[in-house]
Amino acid sequence: METPHTFNLTTPWRFFAITFGISWLFLGLAALSGQAEPAPFPMVLHYLGGMTPFITALVLTGLAENRETWRDYWQRAFDLKRIGPAWLAVIILIVPVLTGASGLLDRLLGGQGLQLEAAARFVEQPLAIIPFALFMLLFGPVPEELAWRGYALDRMQIKWNALAASLVLGVIWTLWHLPFFFIKGSYQHGLGVGTLSFWLFMLDKVPQTILMTWIYNNTRRSTLSAILFHFMVNFVGELFALPGYAEVYYIAFWIVAAIAVVLVWGPETLTRSHDKTGSTP
Repeated sequence: METPHTFNLTTPWRFFAITFGISWLFLGLAALSGQAEPAPFPMVLHYLGGMTPFITALVLTGLAENRETWRDYWQRAFDLKRIGPAWLAVIILIVPVLTGASGLLDRLLGGQGLQLEAAARFVEQPLAIIPFALFMLLFGPVPEELAWRGYALDRMQIKWNALAASLVLGVIWTLWHLPFFFIKGSYQHGLGVGTLSFWLFMLDKVPQTILMTWIYNNTRRSTLSAILFHFMVNFVGELFALPGYAEVYYIAFWIVAAIAVVLVWGPETLTRSHDKTGSTP
């Protein structure tokens, strides 16, 4: 792995403790307010809670580590050359392929298949997709991935192999989302607690984390790769709805894809080599 020689090898648990403590405080206050979004009070607290992982990672990187690590942190977030055309294609195509396969399987088994109403409105107003895409990028993928992958993943892979680190981080990432389900008007609140949609939401984070680690380790620790992959998950999910059992098939395909990656690339680094310096798909 292209880790700086002076990389701080401290445990990531301090980061997780601070992140959960502060973000859950904001999100808990938003839920306890009883107000529904888009009311200003819960919205502000919602976004403060969502930004907390990034702010925590930024502060810990800036205060506790050296200039080389600080420079490395930002280079990994902006350097598109780390990804390369082949891995960029992987990032762009995985989610549409899994989504399309789920819709097709559902249709073949008598279901409704993909629902295109959300995507159709951008056919009539194509320029509207630009602010929509920017919103989807800035509120979720950017602040979360600058923390979960940009800060935590390297430190976890120092102690564990890539698969174990992904499993632990995936569970942590899943649990972090829990308070959102209690904020009225939020996307998660609309799914409900204890419903099928709730459990499917909770199940997809671990296989997604495995695939993110796979891409991250094969793109020279590119945080940008994780941001783009996370964006594709959210963006495609908003454009193409999967009703009923189609969503179950979708999660099943994620799990199958994660298992395939582990079997083909190996659990140690999820790369063709053991130094995580990057390879072709």
